[in-house]
Amino acid sequence: MINKIVSLEKLTQIVSSNKSDSKTIVHCHGVFDLLHIGHIKHFQEAKSLGDILIVTITQDEFVNKGPGRPAFPAELRLEAIAALESVDYVALNYWSSAEKAIELLKPSIYFKGPDYKNNKDDVTGKIKEEIEAIEGVGGKIKYSTEVTFSSSSLLNKYGDVYSESQKDFISSVSANINPSEVGNLLGTLKNLNVLLIGETIIDEYVFCEALGKSGKEPVLALRNISTEQYLGGTAAVANHLADFCDSITLISALGESREYEEFVNKNLAENIKADFISKDNSPTILKKRFVDNLTNTKTLGVYSINDENLSSTNEKNFRGIIEKKISSYDLVIVTDYGHGLISEATAKWISDQAPYIALNAQINAANRGYHTLNKYNKVDCVIINEGELRHELRSRDGNLEDLMKNLSEEMQTKNLVVTRGNQGATLYNSKTKKFITCPAFASKVVDKIGSGDAMLALLSASLRAGCDESFSLLIGSLAAAQSVETISNSKSVNKEIMLKTIQHVLK
Repeated sequence: MINKIVSLEKLTQIVSSNKSDSKTIVHCHGVFDLLHIGHIKHFQEAKSLGDILIVTITQDEFVNKGPGRPAFPAELRLEAIAALESVDYVALNYWSSAEKAIELLKPSIYFKGPDYKNNKDDVTGKIKEEIEAIEGVGGKIKYSTEVTFSSSSLLNKYGDVYSESQKDFISSVSANINPSEVGNLLGTLKNLNVLLIGETIIDEYVFCEALGKSGKEPVLALRNISTEQYLGGTAAVANHLADFCDSITLISALGESREYEEFVNKNLAENIKADFISKDNSPTILKKRFVDNLTNTKTLGVYSINDENLSSTNEKNFRGIIEKKISSYDLVIVTDYGHGLISEATAKWISDQAPYIALNAQINAANRGYHTLNKYNKVDCVIINEGELRHELRSRDGNLEDLMKNLSEEMQTKNLVVTRGNQGATLYNSKTKKFITCPAFASKVVDKIGSGDAMLALLSASLRAGCDESFSLLIGSLAAAQSVETISNSKSVNKEIMLKTIQHVLK
């Protein structure tokens, strides 16, 4: 069995040698997370079409089938497939999809399941690229005629991938939505005309090695290893939406000397139009965090910021830009980090002008005790965390649902969403008086910064597009799960990954 598991380079040599002996090489590729009877029949049929059956599998980091997947690491999946009599060789693919492996191996036949025969059903569009790749090396694609079984469906039903609360929530969503409909549902976001208003932030991460306590002072000494910068704040929210919505406009502020303007424009998605004012006597907001290189634990944060309100001239300019645009947008997302960009008067004015407004007004180290949600009213969707809710209503121990009702009434908001970390998120609809709780889906937490931005982006857009509230909560939660698996906002929410994840979660 061990001799069957080879490197991709070794497999290339094996294939070349066998093809020179006029042997027909059949190639299968996939995740093969939970080996089952469907896979066995699939491989048996593939082997019947040729002399040598080779299998390549997807690396763990490229498996986009939802939180907690793959259930089995690549090493075990390789061993399981190698144990099958019908399989001659198995290798780990180096890339996220199969095209390059096909071009490298040049098999005679590329074999896929019957569910790929209708190319329109492949949400990623990869099957078309795989067909081009196999035809490009002189081979052909063939499809299985055997009955198929879904690893995702079996794992969802019988495995330990999801907790009972996750299974219950998934069941409630799938009762109303078929996995095949997900593409069309997310497609409704495409035509939304979205305006984002709020502070642009540069998140700088200084990765360090902890040397220990200074010899003469009670100071932690660090060795600088590397530094990375990412777009944060409202610009990050815009990027999270860029894969889903065609038309996005960002109105924000940079520092007086407009430092980082080139960096911001370079890192915004191509379909985002940006309009910046220059804030007098201020730098572009920079939040520098010193991070332990081994554990990704933050040890210190240093902010370059002027959080005073805009000057009257700046505010007039800021409002003027918004006034020209706001009425023509379907969705206005306000991310108010409390750093002086949006005054109380401007907040109330935006609330009155926006046709549909979604809000996240965050409490952070720089604004605690000063920042408040009550400068906004008649907000269609508000997303805050539980700590912010309790701070807003000055209630440490009050019942969560009662507090949500009170805040919803005060702000005259239709949908209030409260995030609760590993306890998930709860949505309250003031029209129907219904509460919906979605469990958290993150299985690997690297960095929580940016997860709220990701959730705000996808949840508010889904609700505005008319998607079911439970489905919208699921999208928001999965967006947050994508985000916490990366450092800060280094990667934006990816539509292809989201489509595959939701489809596999709902199976």
